[in-house]
Formats: sequence, C-alpha cells, structure tokens
Amino acid sequence: MRANRADTVRVMTWNIHGTFGRNPRFDLAQVVKLVRRWDPDIVALQEVDSRRALAGGANPFEFLTTAVGIYGIGAKSITSADGDYGQMLISRFPVTSHEIRDISFGEREPRRAIRAVVETPQGPLIVVATHLGLSISERRRQAQALVELSAGDAPAVVIGDFNDWFWPGSVRAVLSKTLRGRTGYRTFPSAFPLLRLDRIYCRPAQAMVATFVDREARALSDHLPVIADFRIATA
Repeated sequence: MRANRADTVRVMTWNIHGTFGRNPRFDLAQVVKLVRRWDPDIVALQEVDSRRALAGGANPFEFLTTAVGIYGIGAKSITSADGDYGQMLISRFPVTSHEIRDISFGEREPRRAIRAVVETPQGPLIVVATHLGLSISERRRQAQALVELSAGDAPAVVIGDFNDWFWPGSVRAVLSKTLRGRTGYRTFPSAFPLLRLDRIYCRPAQAMVATFVDREARALSDHLPVIADFRIATA
C-alpha cells in the first residue's frame, strides 16, 4: 500500500501474456492479485486474450475492469470465433473522454492506441496506452502517432509495451523529445531481463516522483510490470 496515496497518482503497465511456459492456464486471479498489491489508480494491460480463457471462465475484458478498477476501455486488435485479443486501460477515476486509434502498419499485426482523459483528484491527466509493433519502420510511425495523441494542456503519460530495443530513430528517441520523463527498467524476458520493452513516459518530467518494477511477476508473464507515482497538482 502507498503511504502518500492522497498526494500522488499511481500508474502501472504490464504485458500479462504468459509465454515461455508461464501462466499456461491464464490464471487471471493471480494477475489481479499482483496488480492489487501495488494499488494502482490507472492500469494498462497488454495481450489480454479471451481466446485463452478456460471454457465457462470469465471474459478477461470484462473481469479485469471490475477486478482492478471501475472504468475500463478495451481495444481489441484481433477478433475471431474463438474470442478477442488486445489491450486494456483501467482506471479507478472517471474517464471524461477516450479514443481508440488504429495505428496498424501495412500488412503487419493490427495495433491500437488508447487515449483517455482521466479526471484524477489532482486534476486531468492525459493517458495513452499502447502495444507497438515488431519492426523498426512500423514503430517509428507509431511513435509519431503517440506524440500526437499525447498532446494537450494537461500533464500526460504514455505507457505500454513498446517493443523498443533499437536506439537510432527508436521510439525512445521520438517520445523523449516531448515526454522527457521516463522509466528505464529491463523488463524482458522476465526470468532474466535484458530489454527495456515496457516503459512509462511523461510530461512534464518532474511529475514522475517514484518508479518501481515487480520481479515476482516472472511467475506469471514473460514481461515485468512497471509502476510509477505522479504528482500532478504541482506539475
């Protein structure tokens, strides 16, 4: 639990898809338990997959909203007869507006970005949640779209799995021009993290006052979650 909950807004991002033999039964209860332990106000989850739900089990897009927050936005990038696959943005604070932007590139896997304005106790916060593509050219275009989506007068955070391990012309190079605050944890693969794929960016940089990573998540996913506290009122 947070000692300074009244003064900060906590944001969390986590790719919950358990590959490499992790969480093969897609145990959502354990995912929720780990998320709740951090007591986040806003959560972005990637690779939410109702196709992996057990027969008769809860739909993750519905279950996760009420389990970890109040307001949920699902961006389903793949829909089939077996179910849906995509990402979610969940908040315990009211969402005054939101948009789901198609940022797919060519014939590659469909990708989405969620933009929401969240009315926190400290004021409005622009939140952009995403899961970017695997090719360099794809991510370059998608990064420009994220800059556009994060624009506005309010403080902003851009969160998600950026699949970004390449420096020249990378997502980091593009986003850090306007979103100067950022985390830098190695998050993938979770058993022995080497790559900084999962990040939180923000504007202004001084709004980010503390950051964390949870290594216990390696039992559930091949990505580690990233958590950050923001002091919006003084940003």
